[in-house]
Amino acid sequence: GGGVRSRFFLTGVNTESQLPGNLTLAQLRANPEQANPANLTGNQQTLLVLAAVLMAVTGAAFMLVSSFWPLLVVAIVGTINPSSGDASIFGPLEQSLLTRTVDAAHRTALFARYSLVGALIGALGAQAAGVPEWLRQWLSIDPKLAVQAMFALYGLLGIASLFIYRRLKSGIDLTTEMATQPLAQSRRTVYKLAALFSLDSFAGGLAVQSLLALWLFQRFELSIVAAGSIFFWTGLLSALSQLAAAPLARRIGLINTMVFTHLPANIFLVLVPFMPNLTLALIFLSLRAALSQMDVPARSSYVMAVVTPGERAAAASVTAVPRSLAASASPAVAGWLLSMSAFGWPLVFCGGLKITYDLLLLYLFRRIRPPEEQAHTKTH
Repeated sequence: GGGVRSRFFLTGVNTESQLPGNLTLAQLRANPEQANPANLTGNQQTLLVLAAVLMAVTGAAFMLVSSFWPLLVVAIVGTINPSSGDASIFGPLEQSLLTRTVDAAHRTALFARYSLVGALIGALGAQAAGVPEWLRQWLSIDPKLAVQAMFALYGLLGIASLFIYRRLKSGIDLTTEMATQPLAQSRRTVYKLAALFSLDSFAGGLAVQSLLALWLFQRFELSIVAAGSIFFWTGLLSALSQLAAAPLARRIGLINTMVFTHLPANIFLVLVPFMPNLTLALIFLSLRAALSQMDVPARSSYVMAVVTPGERAAAASVTAVPRSLAASASPAVAGWLLSMSAFGWPLVFCGGLKITYDLLLLYLFRRIRPPEEQAHTKTH
């Protein structure tokens, strides 16, 4: 919701498409340094609390600042994630912690539930992005004031997260350092995964939700209220589909789950700009949404599975940071492409690069299986 709202807010500040893309770039570029907890000292709980504080401060700053360049500075320093995904400071911290709570057989199912909750909240945020426009139409409230109220809510959610993180118990040893050891025997595997994930993330930055909303507005004159509703339902579809990741991974393996759900989703995305009307475009976006996020829990589970327990925090960071860096470059490119043409070239390039990622992932990692899959093969 914050990403969609900031995009339309910046479009109001300056109507050129590059500016929303540049703000997205700044928001994504801010996350890499934050998302590397393995380089920080302190326990997981402390780091999560500090991240929540930064989230609250970011919301307050976006509420109080209205000029573009100060907003750009806040985006660089703050925590607003324009893609509502896991490329943030919270992801590596939470993933490494969660892995310690279950055995290998239940790890993917745990990450599916974790991703489901995040996706559902993200879908709700996308729906809420239309609230300021609704307030303007029905209650004649100043749009700027309504947008500032949304960022105030973002800050309050940061405060709520702070209290939740402070109460973490669950029998987990929260005093253990995040980076129990640097990458050693798994370094080569993790670096190859990081490179592939970076390609996927760069491609994803071409079609983040906020820029997709801007394209729908340019191409089909779809309002922000309608876009928010559409993203709510497609986000809900994506969220629920992640529950299928665990049983599918048990049958065909984590890598096959990642590739053979992601590949058709990207084909659907490539076809979206070629649709002659809004209805067909939304159908293909919905088909993409039904498949595009099933790889998320499988990906997180795979990274945690192919490294030693002591390397998990470092692996989560090493794969997360390059992803954010790669994603930081592409929104500006997408903004430039949208300023040149309303055809939807960012979606074509996004899908094409993601298809390349899928094929490379299958080629390079089809024989590198997690321990539980190797054990299953031996017993059959």
